[in-house]
Amino acid sequence: MTSTRDVRILPDFLIPWERKLPGQQSSESRYLNAVFKHNRSSLSSHVLWWSSSSASTSVLFIFIPGNPGLVDFYTPFLDTIHEKSEGRLPILARAHMGHTPFLDHNEAYKDRSSVGLTAQVESIIELIDSAKVTYQKLVMVGHSVGSWLLLQALKARPEAIDSVFLLFPTVTHIARTPNGRNLSWLFCSPLPRVISHLSVVAGILPLRVVSYLYQHWPLPQVLVLRSLLQSPSAVYASLTMADEEMKTIKEADTHLLRTHSDRIHIYFAEDDDWVGDQKELLLGIFSEHQGNVKIVHGHRDIPHAFCINHGEPLAEQCSAWLKEAQLF
Repeated sequence: MTSTRDVRILPDFLIPWERKLPGQQSSESRYLNAVFKHNRSSLSSHVLWWSSSSASTSVLFIFIPGNPGLVDFYTPFLDTIHEKSEGRLPILARAHMGHTPFLDHNEAYKDRSSVGLTAQVESIIELIDSAKVTYQKLVMVGHSVGSWLLLQALKARPEAIDSVFLLFPTVTHIARTPNGRNLSWLFCSPLPRVISHLSVVAGILPLRVVSYLYQHWPLPQVLVLRSLLQSPSAVYASLTMADEEMKTIKEADTHLLRTHSDRIHIYFAEDDDWVGDQKELLLGIFSEHQGNVKIVHGHRDIPHAFCINHGEPLAEQCSAWLKEAQLF
């Protein structure tokens, strides 16, 4: 990477991608759209990139979303973190493969394993290996199932990751949570394919109709949702990955969590139907390590889907963790 960093410069391992959602990104945006090409897959990952204003930055903040894995939902959250670092902290937000509308949009239908959990973990490990060529320290941040994906990457590359922030983590027995019990049937074959084709109908609804249905959402978030509904393959990738989550994410990796408790930070919602009673299980795992792991119990008004209207409070917390660790 060049030593003169500004918002228009990408690291060598990313490729520029000309992409713009109507009403979202302007020439004054702090971030760039890019893609990360995977060596082990024919797919690419959509990336949002915030550069550092400092040529001496050695820390990279990498964010992995929940499901659906569209990083555009998280720009208020990530923008605020970048602002609080006064532009010094470079940020990379990686979307899940197959979840970004109109990027590699046919692959999910050809082979659902290409956008499954194993493929997502392998691609994150590839990204870590590429980033470590340039950056000495990596802070990995995951939301929801993104937390589980990051823990798998931590297991594979423990020496490469310095801090892990788990936001509303769904890392154990998702199928047993209230939402898992109520919704898991929607993710079973053949419903993902049926729902993905029907999503086209919702995708052609006028923007004013979608905005009315989601009237408590900011317009940029409505536009992200609408773009998802206009991409059947992205809807399919999201639903089939959710099905795999229900069947794969079961027992917590107690050894991994305790071994690396000194670098783990967790943010729990007060009431989270995607976590449910598993919160108490996780707290029990760390009961003997409370002096190491950093746990925050969030305000009751901040939901699991914080990225829609509550990005700033979560950015405040992540910034506090970063400052405490002297990472910016």
